[in-house]
Amino acid sequence: MLICRTFAEIRDAVGEWRRSGESVVFVPTLGNLHDGHLQLVELGARHGNRVVVSIFVNQLQFGRNEDYALYPRTLDADVEKLRSVGASALFCPSDAEVYPNGIEQQTTVTVPTMTDILCGATRPGHFTGVTTIVTKLFNIVQPDKAVFGIKDFQQLAVVRRMVQDLCLPIEIIEAPVARADDGLAL
Repeated sequence: MLICRTFAEIRDAVGEWRRSGESVVFVPTLGNLHDGHLQLVELGARHGNRVVVSIFVNQLQFGRNEDYALYPRTLDADVEKLRSVGASALFCPSDAEVYPNGIEQQTTVTVPTMTDILCGATRPGHFTGVTTIVTKLFNIVQPDKAVFGIKDFQQLAVVRRMVQDLCLPIEIIEAPVARADDGLAL
């Protein structure tokens, strides 16, 4: 599995695969991976030749009362998990790579009407952070398809709408809810 930390590295890898006629499926994550994430990767492998997973703890989607600094960062364990399910590449850029002008100066992507209800009503700005980073990651990786879990239904709906509204040539694959043995959604 390739580990890419810069835009250039992941674009070179994806470009090489495309020149070989391979399709690319993308699974964006915040890291701290569990079996639910790994099932997204496995589903992606059934829909394309190569699966790219990103790990990026996106400060822009964390609200004032959500502690970005305390979000678990478990990169070494995540790498091993991704290797175990056959991911082709891990893209784990730095904050400086993703937000070179800082998040305060970042152009944002907002999906109107869908992001200030349900979960968005109690997390103002969260979905703008999600859609901004997902748009950036889609532009960087340029996948044919991307996998999102139905467990985060509002996020799935918002991303689908964003892809449609921005005319992005990416098919969104809906993954079923993965559950632990006790029935808890992962």
